[in-house]
Amino acid sequence: MSNVSVEQYIGGELQLFAQAHHWKAYFSDMIRPHLGTNVLEVGAGLGGTTAILTKGYQGSWLCLEPDAALAGTISQAIAAGELPESCRVSTGTLATLPAEDRFDSILYIDVLEHIEDDAAEAELAANRLSPGGKLIVLSPAYQWLYSPFDQAIGHFRRYSKRTLLGAIPKSLQRVELSYMDSVGLLASAGNRLVTRSSSPTAAQIGLWDRAMVPVSRLLDPLILHSFGKSLFGVWKNG
Repeated sequence: MSNVSVEQYIGGELQLFAQAHHWKAYFSDMIRPHLGTNVLEVGAGLGGTTAILTKGYQGSWLCLEPDAALAGTISQAIAAGELPESCRVSTGTLATLPAEDRFDSILYIDVLEHIEDDAAEAELAANRLSPGGKLIVLSPAYQWLYSPFDQAIGHFRRYSKRTLLGAIPKSLQRVELSYMDSVGLLASAGNRLVTRSSSPTAAQIGLWDRAMVPVSRLLDPLILHSFGKSLFGVWKNG
């Protein structure tokens, strides 16, 4: 697989976070104002994020997933009516899509950190944006939080504002760059520096999602999104 390909996910990661409904609702509300009518979701996984983002959304939505088994799961969800008819799925990477395809929005939701040459991937994405189209990225924040869990699930890195900006082509105009989940950051720091757990448990994920994410959603705007466990960025083509 080339350096600009989306690495295959370890299924356990996707299942572990599948029930993080508060977190998905939070970042989905951040993303929706930036969606155009023709959307590409790179590394769509099991389609869990797709299901949240496409609620009430009537545009064209392409789920791009390099893992054939995961892509098959998305196809089944579309056939079963669990995802809108406007959704379709393609097994592959950005480089394998038809060269003429252009999109109003290209999403990398917890995906860019899985790609070794993130700058090359972002350049490919920039070249696939329609005029005025937006590149949207959500990724884990702060390299000092990098843990054995990050390594086990195929993360090459975590991001700061500086390092994420360094991966995005200068041809794109920055629209937004904000940290999210300030309370979750404190919990992650405690785990990294004190308990040193190699992987969160389902119970820990549930506690974070139910108790911490709603507080972060209230607190983050008050601290101007100045720190958090995740980093959210939007860039515009032209």
